[in-house]
Amino acid sequence: MIERRHFLLGSAAVGVTSLAWWSADGARDAVANEKVFEVTFTEAEWKERLSQGAYLVLREEATERPYTSALLKEARSGTYVCGGCALPLYASADKYDSKTGWPSFSRAINETAVGTETDYKLVFPRTEAHCSRCGGHLGHIFDDGPAPTGKRHCINGLALNFVVAA
Repeated sequence: MIERRHFLLGSAAVGVTSLAWWSADGARDAVANEKVFEVTFTEAEWKERLSQGAYLVLREEATERPYTSALLKEARSGTYVCGGCALPLYASADKYDSKTGWPSFSRAINETAVGTETDYKLVFPRTEAHCSRCGGHLGHIFDDGPAPTGKRHCINGLALNFVVAA
């Protein structure tokens, strides 16, 4: 049986840790909301322009369910562009099957297309990927990808549109 003092100490530790995560997220959100992007719309305009799923991912930082994206098995040659502003983000040549359930890429199309921030929403910090032109949330970047980059850009399909190569 757990002693009362151990239970109380454990509960206090969880509370402080949760507060730290909440504070870190609140600070990050406050900073993110202050950023000015080249493409901006009001929340009402974003809701008009995007499907409900794309809005939730791009603007509310939701994550789509794994293995549900139509882009997961897309194998044609082309470019993956931001679903919010059509900025080219990923080349089909850099797409691979990470077996995670989300479209994955070894690198962005160029060094300026995808911005990053540290995300503290889970127990450990993650690198959040967002569109550098409109700020739309794309997914996360991990250090377990293939050579030569060693990166896995794990991206929500709802955040992207695919443009077939001409």
